[in-house]
Amino acid sequence: MKSFKSHFDLTRAQRNGILIFVIILLASLAYQYFWMLPKSANAQFLISEEIHQELKTEIDSIKTANAQNEKPKIFPFNPNYLNEFRAYQLGISTEELDRLIAFRKTDRWVNSKKEFQEVTQVSDSLLNEIAPYFKFPEWVQKANNQRAADSKKQEKRKTFEEKKDLNTATKEDLQQISGIGEVLATRIIRTRTKYNGFIDDIQVKDVYGLNFETREKLLNEFAVKRSTRPQKININTATLVQLAEIPYFDYELAREIVQFIKVREGISDFEELSKIYDFPIHKIDRIKLYLTIDE
Repeated sequence: MKSFKSHFDLTRAQRNGILIFVIILLASLAYQYFWMLPKSANAQFLISEEIHQELKTEIDSIKTANAQNEKPKIFPFNPNYLNEFRAYQLGISTEELDRLIAFRKTDRWVNSKKEFQEVTQVSDSLLNEIAPYFKFPEWVQKANNQRAADSKKQEKRKTFEEKKDLNTATKEDLQQISGIGEVLATRIIRTRTKYNGFIDDIQVKDVYGLNFETREKLLNEFAVKRSTRPQKININTATLVQLAEIPYFDYELAREIVQFIKVREGISDFEELSKIYDFPIHKIDRIKLYLTIDE
């Protein structure tokens, strides 16, 4: 049988040569990994960091410029529903917002920029900046416009001579006043008839449903114009019949007044009548149009 020589059969010199080659190869790889590669990576990292810093500086400068030159866009809003985030955007302080929140907790509403400032106490400059974005309900805007129009009309008050006589005004005349419709006009005329004609402007306070603002508008166009007024009656000597004829007294109240004065042997002040049960002391300013006190 033929004998084959294995290719792994090497001489001692050959084996030493291979070992040295392997050692040199491993040393070369180790040098590349532990020495050359970290330097290359560090160089690349340093370059990237420099670029990063330059870009960061540029971006920060752009952000600063934008923050100084641009403000967040404001959309129309109802100031009654102002929240913390929106208040912060608008430049409203925490204290100013807290005042608004406290006001709303009382079930009241801000219906104009003037009321908003009165409640929050914001500065005039801030109010002028944000007020154009206030958006109130349509009915509030109409009411504000009407009040503004009425205010302009009332800037010039008519003189007594320029006003019409309230005692001769018709229902149609009265309805020309803003806030007075057919119902209120009818009540005014009925009250006037009950009193046999008003003797003073103050008596329109007796018309049910006629509020202060509407009353002011009415008295800017009309006035009680009488050539004579009924002679005042001395309450200390007035008879039951005389007191019962006064518009503010009925027969039973007139009788109690007569008895009250008789027991006290006269009164010196109308305020004493407040001790009579159900006496209309809140109408004493109108009652004095008919009565006087002479001891």
